[in-house]
Amino acid sequence: MCIRDRSGPAELARRARTELAGAVAVARWAAAQQGLPGIPGREAVARAAAALGAAPDQVRADWDRARLVGLVEPDGDTVRPGWRLHAWDHDDTAVLRGWVALLDAWTLARPAPEEAEPTAVAEVVEAVPQLLSLLQLSAGPVPLAGLLDLLEQRVAELRTQHCEVPYEASGTGERPAEPAPAQDPGVPLPALLDWALDAHASVGALVVREGADGRREAELTALGNWAVWVKLEQICVAAQSPAGNIEQPAADMLRGCARLTPGPARAEYRAWLAARPVGSAVTELLDAARGHDALLRGLAFEALRVVGAPAEAAVRAAAEEPWLRPYALLWLFELEGGDPEDALRVLTRGEATWLWVDTGAAIADHGESPLLVRHLESAVQGTVPALLEEVRAVGHPRTVQVLVALAAAHPDPVLAKTVRRAAFQVHTGGS
Repeated sequence: MCIRDRSGPAELARRARTELAGAVAVARWAAAQQGLPGIPGREAVARAAAALGAAPDQVRADWDRARLVGLVEPDGDTVRPGWRLHAWDHDDTAVLRGWVALLDAWTLARPAPEEAEPTAVAEVVEAVPQLLSLLQLSAGPVPLAGLLDLLEQRVAELRTQHCEVPYEASGTGERPAEPAPAQDPGVPLPALLDWALDAHASVGALVVREGADGRREAELTALGNWAVWVKLEQICVAAQSPAGNIEQPAADMLRGCARLTPGPARAEYRAWLAARPVGSAVTELLDAARGHDALLRGLAFEALRVVGAPAEAAVRAAAEEPWLRPYALLWLFELEGGDPEDALRVLTRGEATWLWVDTGAAIADHGESPLLVRHLESAVQGTVPALLEEVRAVGHPRTVQVLVALAAAHPDPVLAKTVRRAAFQVHTGGS
């Protein structure tokens, strides 16, 4: 059962603004500077601390938060004010999404102990959503001993899943050898639980205190309760959804959403994202976008639009990859609040043409002939000869298939012949 938090959006946004007041102050100070480095040096930190009346360590912490929330954004070697900073005072939704971005980045806000074994850290990170669900459903403080019991159970389940080998994999039908014992985690689970709780407390999602009986206990804040409820509700919706893609890998989930209209598709994306850590979900979506299926490439970036700001760093990195660059640049333009009618202006002519071919490949593989004919009308070139000349120049590997499919679909025999000739020239390397 999904339990609804009683705090309204305006009150939650007020709490988020209070939680992030230091980050906003640093971001506004940075916005007034010219060419501030992405990682401020000692001199810049000292100037900010003097201007804001804060300790240098606090300035550094607030600066990290400002970057994670999207209040400042990288611009080469420097930073600039993010769109969220401009919307901060009047857009409650932008504020709440910014705080959720910080919550999703809790492992960056408070890194794991250096001596902790990476596998153990990954297991705890994977188990944290279940701990938060227990806190939310308990609707009150939970002793840390109870959270530790649940963590130990979940980690044991994960290790069993990771070590499980089907009998038939051995080729003999016999039980395979027992897996090697798990590595020494370096840091025991109680300490890793403390780390996870401390990290969530540092972003304002929960509090840890001593209870009336002297035992330590944890309880979600109003913001934490709301955030966990939102994710639980999304999972509940997914469980009732006819599409039922929540347990599928990214590529299969995207294929399952291909025939849905935009509204139901976004609901599926939200449910799928809610069921996994945001970092691994973004990585999986970008991996799907790198495949050969152009339709999945477009759908992956639609799903990343649902992720929003937490995906920004990964999408900026993806913009350096030729196959993903046009999609990534459009995604970043929309994230920054650009007018959709001006979106194509962020692409070079070659990038826009490459995107036209890639989208045409998606339609040719999965769409219908009328869609491909209408796609011709969306080209940025003013004439068909100009389009065909530039299509040949961009070197998209699917150019021939797209032109052949377009020629077969177009009702104008003269134009179809022209397109077919262009496809032949690309195929043979002629001009």
